[in-house]
Amino acid sequence: MVTVSPSECEAVPTWAYVLQLPHDPRGARIARVTLRAVLAGHGMVQLQDSAELLATELVTNAYRHSTGPATLRLRGLGRSRLRVSVWDANPHIPPPFDKRSGSIHLPASASVEAEGGRGLFLVCHYAETWGGYPLGGSPSGGGGKLLWCEVGG
Repeated sequence: MVTVSPSECEAVPTWAYVLQLPHDPRGARIARVTLRAVLAGHGMVQLQDSAELLATELVTNAYRHSTGPATLRLRGLGRSRLRVSVWDANPHIPPPFDKRSGSIHLPASASVEAEGGRGLFLVCHYAETWGGYPLGGSPSGGGGKLLWCEVGG
């Protein structure tokens, strides 16, 4: 069993917020508004631009490739690091999240004609670390997946 003394907890503040999102095209906008408020409340506005891009792409991916609700989780890791994760009911881990963080070569650009396929590559480019894994259980009792990324200031 791992124990943590109260002084260690105070030295590295952590917090988490969870936002349930219905399957709605407005979900990414709602996630951005929530993210701005959370980062401002915790004095982490320096992460806002990158974190908004990351959260938008993850939430949009959940909306486009799943038929049900999604869950956004924001977690502060210390004073200047943020983990953004999104759960959805589709268990398929899309590329490049099906590979280990840092083990892919990002394409220089996407085809001009392509209607999609850029968002998760942007996440991998702007995030310091990222990953994805299938879940055997979820908030709604099913499976699904969790895609996550971290950004620091």
